[in-house]
This record gives sequence, structure tokens and C-alpha cells, in this order.
Amino acid sequence: MENEPLYFIGRAVVTIFHNETNLFSIVKVKQRETNTDYKEKEIVMKGHFPKLSPEDDYRFTGTFVNHPTYGRQFNVTQFAKEMPSTKTGVIHYLSSDLFPGIGKKTAENVVDALGEDAIQKIVQDPSCLDGIPGLSKERKETLQTVLTEHLGLEKTIIQLNEWGFGPQLAMKIYNTYREETLEKIRENPYQLVLDVQGIGFQRADELGRRIGIEETSPARYQAAVVVIVERASLGEGHVYVTTEQVLTEAMQLLQPLSSVSIEYDALAEAVVELGKSGKLIVERDKLYLPSLHASEVGIATVIQRHLERPALEDFPASEIFQAIGEVEEEFDVSYAPSQVEAIQCALTSPMMILTGGPGTGKTTVIRGIVETFAKLHGYSLDPKHYAYESRDFPIVLAAPTGRAAKRMSESTGLPAMTIHRLLGFTSQDNEEEFDSDGIAGELIIIDEMSMVDNWLAYQLLKAIPKDAQIIFVGDQDQLPSVGPGQVLTDFIRSKTIPVIELQQVFRQSGDSSIIELAHQMKMSAPISSLTMKRSDRSFIRARGAQAADAVEQVIVNAVEKGFSIHDIQVLAPMYRGDVGIDALNKRIQEKLNPLNDKKREIVYGDTHYRVGDKVLQLVNQPESNVFNGDIGEVVAIFYAKETTEKKDVVVVAFDAIEVTYEKQDLNQLTLAYCCSIHKAQGSEFPLVIMPLVRSFRNMLQKNLIYTGITRAKQFLILVGEEDIWLEGMHKIGTMQRQTTLKERLTDEVYEDVGDTPLVLSEETIMSIDPMIGMENISPYDFM
Repeated sequence: MENEPLYFIGRAVVTIFHNETNLFSIVKVKQRETNTDYKEKEIVMKGHFPKLSPEDDYRFTGTFVNHPTYGRQFNVTQFAKEMPSTKTGVIHYLSSDLFPGIGKKTAENVVDALGEDAIQKIVQDPSCLDGIPGLSKERKETLQTVLTEHLGLEKTIIQLNEWGFGPQLAMKIYNTYREETLEKIRENPYQLVLDVQGIGFQRADELGRRIGIEETSPARYQAAVVVIVERASLGEGHVYVTTEQVLTEAMQLLQPLSSVSIEYDALAEAVVELGKSGKLIVERDKLYLPSLHASEVGIATVIQRHLERPALEDFPASEIFQAIGEVEEEFDVSYAPSQVEAIQCALTSPMMILTGGPGTGKTTVIRGIVETFAKLHGYSLDPKHYAYESRDFPIVLAAPTGRAAKRMSESTGLPAMTIHRLLGFTSQDNEEEFDSDGIAGELIIIDEMSMVDNWLAYQLLKAIPKDAQIIFVGDQDQLPSVGPGQVLTDFIRSKTIPVIELQQVFRQSGDSSIIELAHQMKMSAPISSLTMKRSDRSFIRARGAQAADAVEQVIVNAVEKGFSIHDIQVLAPMYRGDVGIDALNKRIQEKLNPLNDKKREIVYGDTHYRVGDKVLQLVNQPESNVFNGDIGEVVAIFYAKETTEKKDVVVVAFDAIEVTYEKQDLNQLTLAYCCSIHKAQGSEFPLVIMPLVRSFRNMLQKNLIYTGITRAKQFLILVGEEDIWLEGMHKIGTMQRQTTLKERLTDEVYEDVGDTPLVLSEETIMSIDPMIGMENISPYDFM
């Protein structure tokens, strides 16, 4: 038939590659039958399917693709085991070694009773085996179990394909539910939204209609509510969402997708049921994801318990001041009064927060705390001293990112690590559910605390010894964490933890115009001389796409003056557009690292990786000591024909560490000539270039720009339109994160109703005005 899908039937000869996680496979197959014009005896199949048995035939459906090195291949979109179709073939199959205890006679009895389609009948309804002569209970179970195991996956994948899921997503769904996949989906397709990343509500809703789920089904309403809470938490950083917000947004989500009117009371009932089942935590009018509620309560509990304990050792003020003086003399420094106050507070409090803008001496104070602590306790600061005696080093330094930890180590001369590595967190662990074995240390200092979200803060705090002294360091005016919450801000606002804010600028004798600009923003003062050329700062006027030209020219000039690409960092707030991160990365790559006959390259998706490229790590890989936000360089590329594993390999150097990536692992990387301001947080660069154009306007706000400009260590080049910059520098974000950590720390969460949380009930939720938040919405908005 002219429109018949292309297929091959054949048997696996050799498995070239197989990933057990996502089941992506590359297999050479000896073909037995095909409806294509392919004449060779063997062909390479690539797609998502389980490891193939060399004894079985399979049917592969798909399309041809041309690999630049390996030639014509077959991209598999569907596959299934090719089962015997004749009576003799079925008997031979059922009496094979796959089915222990089933001999030829028993197999003949089964086929005589059920016919040539016996295999399909057994898989669909195992009870059809009842009453067949010579078939014991054990043999029935063998037939059912083996056939389900061998045919269940194919059956599931075929059905998922028919429902519109591609092979990769289908395998992800199967890996989530395994043999219960079809049963669970038919029971509640909306569970996919909650359990499988990459499936949105609308996709699940379409599937729900196909399999007959009513539009007014409680499962549909509950899924919509959870999707909205998850979107607010994971997308916008909120720890909770109010019932009013959820019901309003659920109505707006569901009504355009429905042919019937959505009942507000039914939505409210869905919220109640989610609370009863524990899928959401409900406190008065606030809805929480269970893991976020647990982390927030846990953080508050640990902090309060820690603050209630007395100091481990009480040193007289005179002894502390004497030790500080000895440190000043030894390191030829003179601490300002605020810095002395910070050191003294750190050494006499169970917990302290050290905050301040750039150039105010936070790093100097950290070094002073460490050195004074060691003098007071008579400790050596040589880690080898403790290794010889098999003792734990008493001082622990950590930060959220590898670059921040490295800066901390360089400034103190002591080992520092990422929080994830400190906790023993691996790339296979779920941050929401991880439980550390605990950490050892008497003085714990955590830098860049503004980057730490609720989940990580809780894991860290509960792992810290009860008698340790804790110091949190950070700048509350920077961007909040990528994950939910605003931990440092809530700590400071609660006023339960001693806070020392450094305000006097020390760096570069106060001559840095970059620091001057940052402090003008921090104090909400008028921005003076934004466009005036300074020794360390320049402003280039450019509109729209011209800004990309200006960025490119600045980089070319900087490289000609001796800056390396690792000294230069372009920061942008958005990925899309002519001046977005994606476009700038491609443009800069072509300018600084163009492809030539001698340059090796490997393509992954839309990204071309070349030897010499600057790249950014996107996920934590503690096993390799590489973490989200680390920047490295591609130092080698090996093609499959050159490796013993027959796989393409990319080698990236992160300072002194080299990490190897197979091609399927390249989703952990991205080009880093330009990166987001969030990704640059915790890092500093000699030269920062920041383009801001009118198309970025809706995203711009004070803390975003402040974080970006404070990444510049020596030089800052601003590109764009002056009015857009000034508007963004004074714009306070309208979207404040919704958290209750401050209230939990001060026991104010339920001050109007006593200490007992009021769980949302039918009575309380029905009392909410259903028109709240609907003032500007008419029925026509849902049509």
C-alpha cells in the first residue's frame, strides 16, 4: 500500500548502545522482511526500546535518517515483538526455554484449545487457560507471567503511541508505572501531570477525553488544582498559594477546555479532597506542596531549637578582642568597628547572619572569624594535622555553587565545598526527599545564602550538629533562589537570628564605580552618571538588534586587548530574541570559535559543541565534583569509531577537573559565552557585558540588574537604552514570593486562632466568595 508505514522485521545482531534509564538504543539488525527499498542484509536501528533478545524477531516501524558518519539508519517510532502466527510456530514458541515446565504436549493442548492467536488471548485474559488439560496452576502462572513480561512493554508502547505519545515520552511513562501503565492511565490520566515531567495538563486532558473521562470528573478538577500549585511553586518560587488564587486560576484553566460550565463548588470540593488525601497540605487559606510545607516547618523547628541552646563555650570579651588583635597583626589588616562587631557576634552566638553589598568586606570578616575562632580554641588550621590524627576538621565552609565555594576557599586558604557535596548528595538523589547522614564541624559558614532554596536549606540545617555555631553569609538584595522560597530574606525579616549588616565600602579604596553603582541601587538613591565613561565602567547606547552587534564588537576588542574568553562573561535576562542568551551564544561562538577543517565538532539538538567552546554545567554531578553553574571548556572530542565503547565522547575541563560526557549526556551542558543572570549568581568575572533592550522590559527589576552588575570584578560594560536601564534599576518586583517561614520563626502563623492549624474544610472553603479575582472577567473570556 502506498501510505503503509515503513517497517523492518528482523533480529538483533549486536547492541551498539543501550541506556537503561531512558531505554534509548542503537542496534544493528539483520533484516528478514521490509517494505522499503533497502537492499543490505543489516541495518542500524535507533530509538527508544528495551534491550532486544537475539533469539526473537521484532517489527520496527519508522523513517530513514542519514548519519553524517555512519550513513543510512532507521529511526524507530514503534516496535513490537514479532510473534509466531502459525499453529506450528506458536507451539514451538510456547514450548521453548522461555517457558520452564511447558513441554510440547502442553503447548499443543493450549493451541488446540485457544487457536493460533493463543498468545494474544492469554495476554488479554489469562482466565482463558482455565480448563485446559494438563495445565496446572503453576504452568498457568508461568505462561501468564512470561508472556506479560515479554509482550507487556510492546503492548503498552503501542497503546501509548496510539494515544499520541512519542517513543521517548512513552518510555518515560512506562519507566514510571512499568506493567501497571495502561491500568493507571485508564483509571486516572491526570496522574501523568503529577508523575511524569514533560506532560502538561492540556495533554492529559486530551487523553482523558479520548478514554472517556467526564469533564466534571473530580480527578480532572484535582489535577488542575495541583498543576496550579506546582506551577506557582516550581515556576514562580512560592511556598504556598492561597485558596482564592488556586480556585480562580483553576477556573481559568479548565473553562476554556470544557464544553460544560465549571462549578465553583466542585472545584472547592477538589481542594478539600486533596487536603484529606495529603496530596496538598491545607492550612487556613493556604495550599502547600507536602515537601515544601515539610521543609518550611523543618527549617523553623531547627532554627528555633538551635537559637535556644547556650553557646558551646563562653569567652570573655577581653579574650575575644585580644584574639582579634592578634589576627590583625598577623595578617596586617585593620578591622573596622562593624567588622569587629561581626566577628565578636559570630563567636558568641549559636547562629548569625552576615550581610552586605559588594566591597563591604564580607570575605575579610569570614577570614577574621575563622582565624579568631582557631586562636580562641587553640586549633590548627592545617587540614593535614587532623587527617594524621583521623579527626574531623572543626571548620566547615560551603556554598551553593562550585564557583562560590572556590572563591571562599581562595579567600580563606581553607577547603570549601558545595552544599550538595557536603551533604553527600548525588545526581541520583531527589533533593525533596534526600536525607543526609549528617556533617561534622564546630563552626559552619555558608556563603551565598540568598541562592539556597527551602528544600536545600532544610537538608542542610537538619544535618548540622546541634552544638555547632552557624554563620550565614549573603546579600539579601540579590535575586532569590531558583527553587522555591526566600530563605535568607525570611531569616533577616524574622529578626530572630542576630544580623550584622556591613555598609562601609572597602574594596579598591572606594574607587570602584561598579560598587558605587551597586550601592546607589541598594540604597534606592538616584543613579548618577550612568552613561558617563569611567575607568572601570562604560555605557554603549544601542537599540534592539544593534545591541547584539555592540556586544560582539566589545568582545572582539576585549580579546584583542588580551582578555581570554573565560575572563569575559555576557549576561542577559532572557533566552529568546536577537539579544537573548541563545542567539548571543551562537553569534559569539561563530566569532571566537568558528568551525574549520581542523576543528572537531559534535551536534546535540540545536547546539554545536566544538573544541575550545566555553560551556556551562546545568545539573549537579557530585561524583565528578562538578555542579550546576560551573563553567568549563571543551578540551577534546572523540568520535565513536575512535573509542572502545563506540560512542561519541566530549571532554570538558573545569579548572583542574576533566569530565567526560557521552552524547546522550550533553543535555547537562550548554554554551556559556552568554548565560542568565541567575546562573551567574555566586560567581565573579573580570569583565561583564550586560545588554538590556526594550524587549526585556517586562522582566527587568532592581534585584535582577543588581545581581548582574555585582558579578563584575574589574570592568562592566552596559549596553542598551538609558531609559530602559534606569527604569529597571528602580523597579521593585511586583511578584513577591509567598512564604510563611518568617511567621513560623516568630510563631505568628496562627496567632489569630491559637497554635492549632485550621485545616480547610467544606464549611470554610464554601464561605469564600467565588467572584474574588474575577472582577475583570466576563463569560466571553471562556468562549
